[in-house]
Amino acid sequence: MEHFFEHSARLMSRVRTSIYRQVQESIHWDDRLIGILGARGTGKSTLLIQQMRKLNLPPNEAVYMSLDDLYFTGNSLFQTIETFIQQGGKYLFLDEVHKYPEWSRHIKNVYDVYPELHIVFTGSSILDLRRQDADLSRRVVMYRMQGLSFREYLLLKHKMELPSVTLESLFRDAGAAYATFPEDFRPFVYFEDYLKAGYYPFFTEGEASYHRKLQQVIRLVLESDLAELPGFDVRNARKMLQLLYILASNVPFKPNVTKLASQTGIARNIVNSYLQHLQEASLLTLMYHEGNSTAMLAKPEKVFLENPNLSYAIVPDSVNRGSLRETFFVNQVKMHAHLALSKQGDFVINGKYTLEIGGKNKSNAQISHIPDAYRVLDNMVVPYGNVIPLWMFGFLY
Repeated sequence: MEHFFEHSARLMSRVRTSIYRQVQESIHWDDRLIGILGARGTGKSTLLIQQMRKLNLPPNEAVYMSLDDLYFTGNSLFQTIETFIQQGGKYLFLDEVHKYPEWSRHIKNVYDVYPELHIVFTGSSILDLRRQDADLSRRVVMYRMQGLSFREYLLLKHKMELPSVTLESLFRDAGAAYATFPEDFRPFVYFEDYLKAGYYPFFTEGEASYHRKLQQVIRLVLESDLAELPGFDVRNARKMLQLLYILASNVPFKPNVTKLASQTGIARNIVNSYLQHLQEASLLTLMYHEGNSTAMLAKPEKVFLENPNLSYAIVPDSVNRGSLRETFFVNQVKMHAHLALSKQGDFVINGKYTLEIGGKNKSNAQISHIPDAYRVLDNMVVPYGNVIPLWMFGFLY
């Protein structure tokens, strides 16, 4: 255990405590078993270490363990936790649980045997508790973690503390929401930098290497994380990378399954499942029209990259502005509402609000006859009429 105590102390001494993510405030930390899922690089490990430091407990009472540590190739997770408890352990922070075989069974057994222990674990966004060998669904409280919003990026990069907004406030009175921002705030001084390299917190490690690191993250997801999915053949990782490149070059993409199968060498009957895998890995977002099936075998009507930074990492020489706008909008909204494609505008939110996304010269003609319809425009600072500036959707969290 000394190895983990020392490692935990070292991590806590280095973690920043001046800035916390909004998701940290939404987690009920008193629950006995908490799971946090999210894509690589979105800050899950930092979240754990910050919370452990907040507890300010002795090393034998609160410890961090990453289950991709070589120690666990030859040692039982259950027995390791038992040793921790015997030494006075109260709070256990487990990172990368998907790297340990049968992790859910070990956690379930510990949870049932030691009611005094609090466990927080993180895992890949591909994890589906229904697929695990132990039923944690009645025990665990789950949270999902995205990358940085535009608002969080401004806080982390520029130390700017700005208000959040809600979707309802934007639709009810975007002007009133805008009035809560400082008069001297100029969003477009920062917005382009965020779209290019602001979604993953590791930009703080050096912006010059940001996109190279993001490329490495993509490869790790395809070559390592997806291997955790039942039935996924890791030998197809290169085909998945090729599929991702083709999609990134054409997003928003209307899938032609036959053409994609021909271009990548992926069997036609499994292209849709591969698209689903890329969505589970937080590399794509698959969109459907309102009321259409989102089942595993249903072909999506449109495919977007999961966030705008991926465009600059995968196809830096062919980033399309229109695609970038829609990708940003989908990414920032999808966690807060039901978002679907609209047959009259671009998107519909919660089956009620129709939205058309575009540049500042985008006409109102297409949605003028629709109630609760709005234009979401790029390169606009101040809302007016039914126009909501695109950047404001980056303040939902």
